[in-house]
Amino acid sequence: MHLATHADRGATAPLPWCELPFTFEPQEFRIQWASGPWMQAQALALRRQVFCDEQRLFQGDDLDDIDLREPSTQLLVALSCWGGQPAEVVGTVRIHEEARGRWWGSRLAVRHDWRRHGALGSTLIRLAVSSAHALGCTEFLAHVQAQNVPLFRRLRWQVLDEVVLHGRAHARMRADLAHYPPCDTPYAGFVLAQAARGGRHD
Repeated sequence: MHLATHADRGATAPLPWCELPFTFEPQEFRIQWASGPWMQAQALALRRQVFCDEQRLFQGDDLDDIDLREPSTQLLVALSCWGGQPAEVVGTVRIHEEARGRWWGSRLAVRHDWRRHGALGSTLIRLAVSSAHALGCTEFLAHVQAQNVPLFRRLRWQVLDEVVLHGRAHARMRADLAHYPPCDTPYAGFVLAQAARGGRHD
């Protein structure tokens, strides 16, 4: 059997080529409680990237005593997915119960190349509060960096006072629990469709 070559068809004949995109574009994102060691490891690595390397709030690592509070401390992750399967962590936040009914959120981070996705940060916040609400939360608080206060206001959070933490201006804010119905399935979490990188972050 003779296979046609490029020369046989002439120099201008196009060669067959793969029509799949050359760049990876997630088809969806899943926001959930971290359910495996690799999710936890990538979430902690993302925190170091954001809070140590980019913002320089901490030197070397941002781990603290809250990370060691088990089982009250939970890591949440935003996962990029391909074919319905999680691929990598592109966002994270943690929650913990400080006292009975009083929960805190902290260490909210989204990878730099996905920060303009329309809903990653806000959906991490949504699951953080809603999953704590399902566990008996009566008050959910966070220390929010000043530049992020407008986002939290849009998500029904109220400023209680202003403080300086790690040399940066923060607001102590409280979520309106009525806006966050309890989520009893935090390991299933929420699924977001892929959106344009230039979408609104709210």
